[in-house]
Amino acid sequence: MKPGVFSQLYIQLIFSPKYRESLFQKEHLKPLFGYVGQTINNLENKTILVNGLADHIHIFVGLNPKMSVSDLVRDIKRSSALWVNQQKWFRGSFAWQDGFGAFSYGQSQVNDVYNYILRQEEHHKKLNFRSEYMAMLKAFEIEFKDEFLFEFF
Repeated sequence: MKPGVFSQLYIQLIFSPKYRESLFQKEHLKPLFGYVGQTINNLENKTILVNGLADHIHIFVGLNPKMSVSDLVRDIKRSSALWVNQQKWFRGSFAWQDGFGAFSYGQSQVNDVYNYILRQEEHHKKLNFRSEYMAMLKAFEIEFKDEFLFEFF
């Protein structure tokens, strides 16, 4: 990074396996989240937290301003899909679904976002992923068309 560049960019990323399948067993999640976190750090960003469930992933990252959000997501998906396939956890080939959600936060929101992501399992006992995602889009006043959302089955 160049001298004189100061930034504080907190981004929550959300995406799902292709066809939103609940592919991951509980024992897969911790190694997957660890791999994703290490990938983020290797790309010179700061992993704050990676968590989720069998059918989607939440990533909270301190974004390096020299990298775009789209490039970061592309690199995370590419690297982690390759890694998952090398683990041979599934019969077929694993892939992430196209698209992602990216939501920005200020310093005063970091603890709340961290705790929200940390408690995904508890949170989703009350609210399914589609409802959660739609609520986030609405809360951030993001215009969307249903046909461009994740495939929710």
